[in-house]
Amino acid sequence: MPRHSLSEFEALSYPILDVRAPIEFGQGHVPGALNLPLFTDEERARIGTTYKQVSQDRAVHLGLEFFGPKMSAMIKRAQKLVPGKEVRLHCWRGGMRSGAVLWLLELGGFKVHLLDHGYKDYRRAVLASFAQPRQWRVLGGLTGSGKTDVLHQLAAMPGQLVLDLEGLAHHKGSAFGAIGQPAQPTQEQFENNLAAALATLPTDAPIWVEDESRQIGRLTIPPGLFAQLQAAPRSVLEVPRAARVAKLAAEYGAEDPVLLAEAIERLRKRLGGLATQQALAAVAAGDFPLMVELLLDYYDKTYTYGLAPRPEEPPRTLVPVPGCDASANTAALLAATIVGH
Repeated sequence: MPRHSLSEFEALSYPILDVRAPIEFGQGHVPGALNLPLFTDEERARIGTTYKQVSQDRAVHLGLEFFGPKMSAMIKRAQKLVPGKEVRLHCWRGGMRSGAVLWLLELGGFKVHLLDHGYKDYRRAVLASFAQPRQWRVLGGLTGSGKTDVLHQLAAMPGQLVLDLEGLAHHKGSAFGAIGQPAQPTQEQFENNLAAALATLPTDAPIWVEDESRQIGRLTIPPGLFAQLQAAPRSVLEVPRAARVAKLAAEYGAEDPVLLAEAIERLRKRLGGLATQQALAAVAAGDFPLMVELLLDYYDKTYTYGLAPRPEEPPRTLVPVPGCDASANTAALLAATIVGH
């Protein structure tokens, strides 16, 4: 069976079987791929140790000893995963693991399309993709301005393109950002998912993205992409503090008070002891407007510093709005952007 280049492999629409060990798959995989591991994590570790400490020949023989008894089960598992029996397949480098599974699946009646150079080649392309220039339009604003709501409004409109970094990161970007969100992916999987999202976006049309720091929770925006976002035109929603307090108080009031208290504790060094105790007391009393007021004293100061114009960046567009109505703010943003650019 001929091996496919990455571009040929990605152009196919068949399901992808990743035959690496579960620990490798869990660290990062092609979005949508299914795991059909040739070896368990323990078997892979033993083979690697044998390769380093004994010889390549002995490691190959040990692999065959593990492989033999599970061949029938692997074919049955593959049939359950892909009833259509035509698949794309890869391992780490396109070597013995994918070759062995290709042989087995073809024996079982599958048609197999193998990725030359494996997942390693895919990862190289993922990392390179973040340097691809695009026409970014960054949406900024202080905490509680409803930037994410506006992005969602834009995404639902014809002709508007959006990259939702916080959605991909499963995090809202603050100390409270993990509350109510699924577990964050690994850094590697975040990069893979991000590259897949970028691949759906054109390079010759404006794309809206929320203003983010380099870190979103424990994940890092890739340097090539972050540098582009830092240099992109910015539109800043200017929402009155009272409206932001009301919005955040309503949102936090619906969350688990225990998780809110834990998030406040993580900010203790930055908030200071007194403000921390006051914020914790406000949570315990259900006084979420007070809690938000105390937090915004910190966040507004921090983000105002972060929003300060940099000498090398293009002029920014200020968008003053009276409240947090997403539809009205989206309309105001688009009107200001047309005038400003």
